[in-house]
Amino acid sequence: MDGIVLTFHLAGINNQNFLMRDDQTGSYWQQVSGIAIAGPLKGKALRLIPADEVTFGLYKTEQPVGEILKGVEEDEKNYSPIDWEKQFEKMPVVTPRPGEGFESKDVMLALTAFGQDKAYPLATVLAERLIKDRVANENIILAVGPDNDTVRAFRTPPTDFYRTTDPGALLVDAATGSKWNFQGCATEGTEKGHCLEPLPLTRNYWFDWRSYHPDAPVYRTPTSQRSTR
Repeated sequence: MDGIVLTFHLAGINNQNFLMRDDQTGSYWQQVSGIAIAGPLKGKALRLIPADEVTFGLYKTEQPVGEILKGVEEDEKNYSPIDWEKQFEKMPVVTPRPGEGFESKDVMLALTAFGQDKAYPLATVLAERLIKDRVANENIILAVGPDNDTVRAFRTPPTDFYRTTDPGALLVDAATGSKWNFQGCATEGTEKGHCLEPLPLTRNYWFDWRSYHPDAPVYRTPTSQRSTR
């Protein structure tokens, strides 16, 4: 940041969200936004590096020689338990945000793209399996992967995409009939070799996301789709 290599450590919790402090300037940074909220660098924003949250099976399918981070044996007692999310479900929420049709701990897929924030309820995405939407006048899709758990988002050209049951492909586009995999790349057809622009998605609880994005829109299933369910 501004030519300074920053080293972060856990400084506390703010509205049940991770708060970091850098050793170099003493500034405090909010995890959910990556923005410094106090200190000499207040107002500065860290650059988001997109990262997938995927199942182990999908990762090994896509990256058969990919590396896995191994825990440090002497520090394992300090790690969160493997069932941390289940344990968290039982804990009270200090800053509850029920309303708008959601419970405080409903999981959202948070998208920040083209200068706009938008949330997609995970349960809705998993049920619909392919969501076609527009964010800041750009066409995007959210697709559920072959593991039926992982979700990725892509910027798309102005044409429809549909799911396909063809082996080795996940989507097909209406304009050319090209087939696309879950990595957003065309594997067959005239678009073969081209890849869609990936968009960053992060999983977050509704209460946390809404606390820091009070006016941002939330995806709702179109009425036409709801009426046919």
